[in-house]
Amino acid sequence: MHVIAPIAVDTHPLPQRSTLAPMRNGRGDPTTQLSDGEFWRATLTPDGPATLHLDWRTGELRMRAWGPGAEHVLASAPHLIGTHDTPVHFLDAHPVVMAAQHRHPGLRIGASRTLYHELLPTILAQRITAQEAVAQWRHLCLHLGDRAPGPHPDLRLPPAPERLAVTPTWWFHPIGVERKRAEALVEVARHARTIESWIDLPAAEVASNLSLLRGIGEWTIGVVLGTALGEPDAIAVGDFHLKNTVAWALAREPRADDDRLVALLEPYRGQRGRVVKLIHLDGHAAPKFGPRQRILPMQRW
Repeated sequence: MHVIAPIAVDTHPLPQRSTLAPMRNGRGDPTTQLSDGEFWRATLTPDGPATLHLDWRTGELRMRAWGPGAEHVLASAPHLIGTHDTPVHFLDAHPVVMAAQHRHPGLRIGASRTLYHELLPTILAQRITAQEAVAQWRHLCLHLGDRAPGPHPDLRLPPAPERLAVTPTWWFHPIGVERKRAEALVEVARHARTIESWIDLPAAEVASNLSLLRGIGEWTIGVVLGTALGEPDAIAVGDFHLKNTVAWALAREPRADDDRLVALLEPYRGQRGRVVKLIHLDGHAAPKFGPRQRILPMQRW
């Protein structure tokens, strides 16, 4: 199935790179590609696999979709570009927040509405570097995912739940995924249908449900609530860098813990995730101390 749906600019905002970028897991993400004026996304839907193409290079947003799930991804596309989100204008906020808001007006938070898809690369990113996680996600999709429907020759689908659910944990070891993360991937695959049914629940209820799954903790939940649901208050508590970045931006403290992170963001409760996005978009980062640690792949331990 190939569906084309033009959207008038006056009813939908043109996509922002900052809205769509969180849906891509590194430049080498085989499921998602983003460039100036174009966005490609291959994913799994309740109706089957689908590929979505957004094109706004001419100043008018046009959407195309292929595959059995084409109608589904087209219906979700307005959420993806942040139509559901209402831009917030902070008043009398921290000067860093005010400056970032001025430089990035109208920031919208997108929602992919694909919980299963977002959970897989997020689980892979637990406790390892972003570079390692991106490589592992690419390997997973290239070896366990099918070619995406549509004309794009390089897009791959995420691993189908029925295939991932029966993949033994030892299969993951050569690509650097230890047993704990492998078991979490399999756990999510086994409950994929149920997980996808949670997409319309309140964020707090989704968080509570996800916490019942083995291998899904506070950090993973915070990340996927932001990308899959577009929750503006979601923060990744437990992130290695986030607490330091926020502490440096808002208090000029080079190092902090998660309690300090939560305390600094408390004045913005309800919009904490939006504040974090503004801080990142403005390029804030905590000072680095000491030599860079050498990464030794797990399969060479």
